[in-house]
Amino acid sequence: MNPAYAQTLRALLQTQQVAALGTLHNGQPYVSMVPFAMLPGGSGFVIHVSQLAAHTRDMLLSPHVSLLVVAPPTPDVPVQGLARITVQGRAVQYADATEGHAEAKAAYLSRFPQSAELFGFADFSLFAILPDSIRFVGGFAQATTLSPETLAEVLGEG
Repeated sequence: MNPAYAQTLRALLQTQQVAALGTLHNGQPYVSMVPFAMLPGGSGFVIHVSQLAAHTRDMLLSPHVSLLVVAPPTPDVPVQGLARITVQGRAVQYADATEGHAEAKAAYLSRFPQSAELFGFADFSLFAILPDSIRFVGGFAQATTLSPETLAEVLGEG
C-alpha cells in the first residue's frame, strides 16, 4: 500500500470512533451504529454491545458482518470523496475469561474509558470483528482492496 493511502487509513481509524455495523436480521440486511476500537496490531475491530440489541442477536445467529467507517464531511471534500473503509468479516464473541477477552477489553477501554461501568452489566459482551476482506477508499480514484494482513501491517506502522 502506498504511503499516502496508509497515512489516510491510519488517520481514519484513529480519529473516527463510530462505525455502521451491517448484520443479517431475519434474512434481511440490518445496519446499526456501534462504537469501535482496534485490536492491538490491527488484527480486528472490537465492539461492546448489549444482548438487548438486534445486532447482537444477529451476530450470534450469523457471524457474517460488515463494518463501515467514514471520515466526517468537510466543506472542501465532496461527500463522494470522503475516505472510508468497508470491512467484511466475522463476529466472534469474547466471553469473560476466554482467550482474547482481556486484550479486547483493554483496547476498548483505552479508547472509551467512560464505558468501564458497562462491563459490569450482565447483558453486555465484547465481540471482535475479524476481517476477511477490506475495501479502502481514500478519495476519488483512490480505492484498493486489502487483505487482513496488509491492514494489520499498515496499522502496525503508525
